[in-house]
Amino acid sequence: MIFLPTSSESIKQAAEILRNGGLVAFPTETVYGLGADAFNSQALAKVFEAKNRPHFNPLIIHIASIDTLEKVADLSLLSEERRQKLFLITDKLWPGPLSLILPKNEKIPGIATAGLPTAAIRFCDHDAAQKLISLSTGAVAAPSANPFGSLSPTRAEHVRDKLGEKVDMILDGGPARIGIESTVLDITNETIKILRPGGTPKEAIEKLIGHITDSSTTTENTVTKIISPGQLKSHYAPKTPLGVLSQKEIINQPYDVDNAFLFFDSATRDAWIKLQKPDKTAVVRVLSETGMALEAASRLFETLHDLDNCKVSKIFTQLAPQEGLGEAINDRLKRGSS
Repeated sequence: MIFLPTSSESIKQAAEILRNGGLVAFPTETVYGLGADAFNSQALAKVFEAKNRPHFNPLIIHIASIDTLEKVADLSLLSEERRQKLFLITDKLWPGPLSLILPKNEKIPGIATAGLPTAAIRFCDHDAAQKLISLSTGAVAAPSANPFGSLSPTRAEHVRDKLGEKVDMILDGGPARIGIESTVLDITNETIKILRPGGTPKEAIEKLIGHITDSSTTTENTVTKIISPGQLKSHYAPKTPLGVLSQKEIINQPYDVDNAFLFFDSATRDAWIKLQKPDKTAVVRVLSETGMALEAASRLFETLHDLDNCKVSKIFTQLAPQEGLGEAINDRLKRGSS
């Protein structure tokens, strides 16, 4: 395994590995991705093997230019109304943390889409990722670079520690800017739906195209409804059991030396400290001192990685306000606790 900071030379080297059917972990604005050539079935099989990922769970195809979209998607299968909405969305929200479910181009192997006629496609907002994808084949399938079901990596070190020699090369681009995965939006049907909340808030999409449905929550771990990554009820989980509480519930949660406490904001932490009077050894973290959702999202997985290494028996965490990025934060916390 080669571990290098992002540079012109290391990106060229990584692109060659991708073109030759290898695996490269690389930074995006959301989390680190485990990339393989989106047109190479054997390379895609390596992704599933490295992550121990079930083959019924499709991958996200990353592109680095809007001109590449029709090489991975068959837009002729969309109605005129859907195409107009697609162009509005891509014009305003790409590049960015938004993946779109579209009819797939026949050149994309079925293994990438779990045999479905649709593909999740994203144009990420990260210079190194865009250069890497452009220098490879123009399309890279890349789920998060972690073992299936576990916490997503927001630093290159997370990838190295969890996947290690299963990856041919890891590009270190520093901490992820957003720190939570992309929103997945299905625009193939009459009802446009969010299948996974993420880095692009629902409000930003509705401002462009009107009301959309949120169908991101599944009631059970089932393969029949999985048409996008991140739809399983149990996902994004730390090794340590995770308890998810409202603001009122966490303030009233008694202190136990064997537990860790993760607060959304400092005001809630301070109220808990005043009521529960923990000792100086208490394991306490705050996602955002001022309660900013963007800061909280960017620190979520990194903080959970940290708490996972604190040797506690349980992590109690506070839900975020259910608006904007708070919806995506809560989605990850609830799935991580299932």
